[in-house]
Amino acid sequence: MPDYIEWIDSSFELTAGTTIYVSPGTQDIRNIALFLADRINVSTGLNIKVLTAKEIIEKRSINLTIENDSTLGEEGYELSVKTEVVKLKANSPSGLFHGVQTIRQLLPPSIECSTIQSSKWKMQNVIIRDLPRFEWRGAMLDVARHFFSVNDVKRFIDLLAYYKMNRFHIHLTDDQGWRLMINSWPNLALYGGSTQVDSDSGGYYTQSEYSEIVEYARQRYICVIPEIDMPGHTNAALASYPMLNYNNTAPALYKKIEVGFSALSVYKDSTYIFIEDVIKELCTITPGPYIHIGGDEANTMNSDDYIRFIERVQGIILSRNKHMIGWGEISACHLFPSTIVQHWEGSGAQKAAQQEIKIIMSPASRAYLDMKYNTSETLGQNWAGYIEVKDAYEWDPCSKQSGVTEADVVGVEAPLWTETIRTMADIEYMALPRLAGYAEIGWSKQSKRYWDDYKIRLAEHGKRLTAMGINFYKSPQIYWK
Repeated sequence: MPDYIEWIDSSFELTAGTTIYVSPGTQDIRNIALFLADRINVSTGLNIKVLTAKEIIEKRSINLTIENDSTLGEEGYELSVKTEVVKLKANSPSGLFHGVQTIRQLLPPSIECSTIQSSKWKMQNVIIRDLPRFEWRGAMLDVARHFFSVNDVKRFIDLLAYYKMNRFHIHLTDDQGWRLMINSWPNLALYGGSTQVDSDSGGYYTQSEYSEIVEYARQRYICVIPEIDMPGHTNAALASYPMLNYNNTAPALYKKIEVGFSALSVYKDSTYIFIEDVIKELCTITPGPYIHIGGDEANTMNSDDYIRFIERVQGIILSRNKHMIGWGEISACHLFPSTIVQHWEGSGAQKAAQQEIKIIMSPASRAYLDMKYNTSETLGQNWAGYIEVKDAYEWDPCSKQSGVTEADVVGVEAPLWTETIRTMADIEYMALPRLAGYAEIGWSKQSKRYWDDYKIRLAEHGKRLTAMGINFYKSPQIYWK
């Protein structure tokens, strides 16, 4: 729901004579316009062109412009749709890109089809002024439990971009698999990446493939946050290099679901050499400012060892000019002001707030995309409860945890763990339509959000999901159109 919206009688229609104009004609702005033109042309066949203009073209055109308007912030935009002209302005390219997603959603649902459709391509006249509530609006995909191809990851990123999300957290390592080639420790991927849950074969990304994912996300104004889980959730690494174990003996590769049993040997110099090397290579190919170190469920370690380890790793990451992120358990440590805590359960959020550390809200009982919708579903888990579409939507990140206020919360993220998720169709089914709700929680003011209004809008939105070929969950709480 936009911050301000005013509907006006009449409409703007895309035709063969429509042109997209950009000002200024920088490559970034042209790329955003080309993104819109490509999406429009696939389904309309109109062959709409992108041109540069020094001023707004008032007839049969869509105009994308950068203007100095600090009230829109870094990601806000202003959109005016009139009968003869569409004007989209923003203070930055990211704001323009978000506004383009609104243009897509104002057009008929069949605009999202992958083949040419027969339709009148009209947008109702409207004025929208919009900017996000939270800086951090994202989702996580676990590629460690089950491995997913580069193309699958790109499709997931496209879903995030469609809903104006700006963070993609990729869970790269766990007990069941190590999914990124580390050139100085190649067996992590070659051996540690060879398995996944309930299957003989896994997979991994070369550094070139990882960079391809990062660049694909960057073009959609999404920051990639890689997670290398430690000191627990490390069986794939321990199996790959015996020196990382307390007893110098490698455990067997692991294909089951239960976790909490593995841990790096925190007393050995070789462990920290390993971590330095991994973080160094990861930082080299990750232009974004964040590295996620997991830090959860290190159940076999005593608290003193855990704290010393996390604080040492925090220093390693800061020395690479990156900000560390960790799950709620890291709030037991002394954290740098630049570190971020990701809440999932327990009291970690409150402890982080007491240290004046920023918090990403991902409460498992509300925001975990792998939780089943209801008791009849086969995909997903239920240890945190069942999350129907209404449950996913109807909560406020700033009042979910006592002692945590809006000043403490940097944003919201919806994690998708993949113990039972094997295909892109599975990902789509668990993510949608809940992902749309999480996006609105992250973007729209709390005062603008009402379930009774949202469920009506979501019912209409189902047509777009169908046009996009998405295998989404048709919740009985929604009267789908």
